[in-house]
Amino acid sequence: MWNYTDTVHDHFLHPHNVGPLEGANAIGEVGSLTCGDALKLYLKISDAEIIEDASFETFGCASAIASSSILTDMIKGMSVDQASRVTNKDIVAALGGLPKQKMHCSVMGQEALEAAIRHWRGEPPVPHAHEDGKLVCKCFGITDAQIIRAITENGLKTVEEITNYTKAGGACGECLDEIAEILAAQLQQKVLVELKPKARLTNVQRMQKVLRIIDEEIRPRLALDGGDIELVDVDGPRVVVSLRGRCANCRSSEVTIRDLVQGLLREHVEPDILVVEAQA
Repeated sequence: MWNYTDTVHDHFLHPHNVGPLEGANAIGEVGSLTCGDALKLYLKISDAEIIEDASFETFGCASAIASSSILTDMIKGMSVDQASRVTNKDIVAALGGLPKQKMHCSVMGQEALEAAIRHWRGEPPVPHAHEDGKLVCKCFGITDAQIIRAITENGLKTVEEITNYTKAGGACGECLDEIAEILAAQLQQKVLVELKPKARLTNVQRMQKVLRIIDEEIRPRLALDGGDIELVDVDGPRVVVSLRGRCANCRSSEVTIRDLVQGLLREHVEPDILVVEAQA
């Protein structure tokens, strides 16, 4: 189970400043529902360039909600210039820390803030997402420019850290060798070991991981809307689940199965998992 601080728990269970902000004159959007995380940040900036109010909407895990919530608290009352210097490290520090696998949630907060400020200034949103760069991770749309930025700003030393901060390489894994080469170039050293494919999970190991992700990531999200989920069977990469509560008869149950349940299991367990709903 992820080791969350009390501050993360509090902001996840009781998030601050949630929802669209009336009178917002700066909006920043980052992420994608297809990638499992998305954040929309609203700012109300005065003529004196002070952030008078802030709110957010997010689709993501506990860390994403907590990062977004505390960010809105942090920047209220700041000048635009002060807010432009807020980094993902500041967000993590305010939360008392995040699990290393969840650092990308704080990065998403920083990127949304940058995008909102650029929107207010009339500049193109999220510049690093549109930098001239080569697409490296096709699963999450991450370029070499974004990877280099994460390495430089956070002092990353391993491929695993890059995945934690950017999600690059966290799905199919085909780009891991290229990520290692980028990292080596940034560190000005040679790749000493050849990356080897991860060993396939046994069915017992797969079931244990699936249960953990359901309990820690999926069930809490469904519970926000009065829903629940039950694991029915795991047969190789085929995972059978049953939606409960409000989710059971929801018109968007197929989207929930595909985008939320299957998306998170592919990200955290195995990239070829297929999730199907149990037949009544």
